[in-house]
Amino acid sequence: MGVTMDGTKQQRRGNTRQRIQDVALELFAEQGYEKTSLREIAERLDVTKAALYYHFKTKEEIIVSLFEDLTQPIQDLIEWGERQPHTLETKQEIVRRYSQALADAGPLFRFMQENQATVRELRIGDSFKDRMRGLRDIIIDPDADLVDQVRCVSALFTLHAGMFVMQDLEGDPEKKRKAVLEVAVDLVTQAHEGAHDSGS
Repeated sequence: MGVTMDGTKQQRRGNTRQRIQDVALELFAEQGYEKTSLREIAERLDVTKAALYYHFKTKEEIIVSLFEDLTQPIQDLIEWGERQPHTLETKQEIVRRYSQALADAGPLFRFMQENQATVRELRIGDSFKDRMRGLRDIIIDPDADLVDQVRCVSALFTLHAGMFVMQDLEGDPEKKRKAVLEVAVDLVTQAHEGAHDSGS
């Protein structure tokens, strides 16, 4: 997957199921989830509603499939992290990879932010919280003091805040992502060093 939205789209375009997901997400962003119909998605794709039905019967199915596809790298990251030694390098790498996964799934996370009632209804939020807990459990030292545990959790939320708050600021999106990432890595580093200083 490319870093840029254009690169991502080009790589995904050949696959009909992914084209449907991309177009649905565009329409949801433009006119809202509630106001978008399957017919409009089919029209924008220039396919029949029957062709769309072959892949997805409802808008809900489209969103759930998007969530599963675009957050799979986060699940893969948790599984990778659980097999690694509990070192600072592992934690920093998790934060870096998580930053990239969020960037690749940016449009989906914006949808989740703007359609929280739908997200709750479809229980996507619960799955996402489970994944967040999985990441948290890898980067937190269980014997760290509370301040250092908060630093670790804050590192993850810094990446989330960066997606939503930073987009309104002027500047190159990749430079902003790197600045947010630097702060998140600093928090994990401080927490790790704090836990190991107090344990020595």
